[in-house]
Amino acid sequence: MKLYSKHTRYLVAVDCIIFGYDILEKELKLLVIKRSFDPGKGSWSLAGGFVEENESLDEAAGRILRSLTGLEIIYLKQSYSYGRINRDPGARVISTAYFALITIRDINHELTEQNGAHWRSISKLPDLIFDHSEMVKKALVDLHDQIKVKPVGFELLPEKFTLVQLQDLYEAIYQKSVDRRNFRKKILSMGIIEKQDEKERETSKKGAYYYKFNKERYERLKENGFYFNLDVT
Repeated sequence: MKLYSKHTRYLVAVDCIIFGYDILEKELKLLVIKRSFDPGKGSWSLAGGFVEENESLDEAAGRILRSLTGLEIIYLKQSYSYGRINRDPGARVISTAYFALITIRDINHELTEQNGAHWRSISKLPDLIFDHSEMVKKALVDLHDQIKVKPVGFELLPEKFTLVQLQDLYEAIYQKSVDRRNFRKKILSMGIIEKQDEKERETSKKGAYYYKFNKERYERLKENGFYFNLDVT
């Protein structure tokens, strides 16, 4: 006799809110998929799938992300679980949402095309199936909270970036302008980004110096009570 055999079984899924930053267009974007099956065939949805028998929620989310982006190491955070009875017209499905932060230029674009995935600006998102729009809104709130108190914004930038590019990223996430002088003063005072000898000359004739995030230094400072605070809103 199997334990819990008298209880009804339900499907368990994960849905991935994959944020990427377009450094040229200065826009935060979301990776969405044109659904190729029912329910909701032809509609836009998040990347997701059912949890397999021998994997955890985290493992399922990682598998889905790898299949779409080809990336192994990704900033991935569990967001919230959604279990309204009729949230999926196909069956009773309980889904846990994750949000990921990636650099768009690092992904395997062939994989995204094969899976019917497309980048869409956060400011111009299409209608999404089921409760996926709710998932995105909740993840954006999480991102806004996280980016103020943790250096997660660097996950969305290339290894080398200018101070202008860093500020552009924060403005794209907040969807509002931030004070340039105050922003630079705060980030430089932390001592966790290192100025490089090389300049970025693609977008300006004079060129702006590149910087790199020193993760090892940040971790050492954090152990000694350092508190990241880049609340510039």
